[in-house]
Amino acid sequence: QVQLVESGGGLVQTGGSLRLSCAASRRTFSTYDMGWFRQAPGKEREFVAAIKWSGGSTYYAESVKGRFTISRDIAKSTVYLQMNSLKPEDTAVYYCAARPVTATGWPTRGYTYWGQGTQVTVSS
Repeated sequence: QVQLVESGGGLVQTGGSLRLSCAASRRTFSTYDMGWFRQAPGKEREFVAAIKWSGGSTYYAESVKGRFTISRDIAKSTVYLQMNSLKPEDTAVYYCAARPVTATGWPTRGYTYWGQGTQVTVSS
């Protein structure tokens, strides 16, 4: 069982930055890839970014490419999402998720563990 706890959300003005963190409850992270998703009010949850735990390859949704950066600290069992040049349309609840490295559907599917979410609000 993997427990994920997000933090770092908040209110920021357009053009501002935030860094989200996701701490995992166990250190056996070599068997999980990590991702960030978001869900805006009235919309379906959408993929934002993902990182391979082994090797650190990353993948981004087109809407955030060049503005967001996903990274991980293996020693701390933590994954980050650095969000720059934020826009009002980035407003959503952001979720951290973990997928077994053997799962199919990389990078947008196969996630089996989810955090509780953290709210990000970008004011215009």
